[in-house]
Amino acid sequence: MEYTWDFGSVWMYREALWIGLLNTLKIFVICLVAGLSLGLAIGLARYSPRRWLRWPAACFIEFFRNTPVLVQIFWFYFAFPILAPFEITSLTAAALGITLNSAAFSAEIFRGGIQSIDPGQWEAGRAIGMRHRDIMRRIILPQAVRRMLPALTNRGIEIFKMTTLASAIAYADVLHQARLIASINYNPIEAYTVVALVFFAILYPVVRATYALERHMAKGD
Repeated sequence: MEYTWDFGSVWMYREALWIGLLNTLKIFVICLVAGLSLGLAIGLARYSPRRWLRWPAACFIEFFRNTPVLVQIFWFYFAFPILAPFEITSLTAAALGITLNSAAFSAEIFRGGIQSIDPGQWEAGRAIGMRHRDIMRRIILPQAVRRMLPALTNRGIEIFKMTTLASAIAYADVLHQARLIASINYNPIEAYTVVALVFFAILYPVVRATYALERHMAKGD
């Protein structure tokens, strides 16, 4: 059976796809910045010697890491308004679900990176009178971030791809727009192929740039 490809029917609705792409980039930036920032805070708490910080961080990580992101998004969108006295938009619900899930995974990346640093560097910092937070900020984290760069890059890529889950609650991202185009023109193969190509065109240069940055940092070492 031959299939006649018709990308012209998708091109007709390029403005709708452009709007969807802008919405995708919006939620991606929100989730990337919030997820990594919260992940760093939780990762530091997870590594803290204080139990009252370590235990809540561990519970947060285990809960959001071991429950589906889509279920979390549905919960924020449908259940949260029942418990709270205000409505929640599809953007907010999707951003909360993706951000909290990403923060849980990012926290483990940060914790693992910190633990990979030689304990002798902690001892050296204490020997010259530095406080715990100063050792972390000035000695440990700069080295750990270099080791965590590949994992953090993968995390960013996963966040970008997870933004497509927002379409499940009618957030007008690029996948949601492609679904509408497919329903109008009966061309799901072309519509979803365009989405895949758009994601590849955005992510592949980012990955190559990250490889170049890793090589540059390796030379600096």
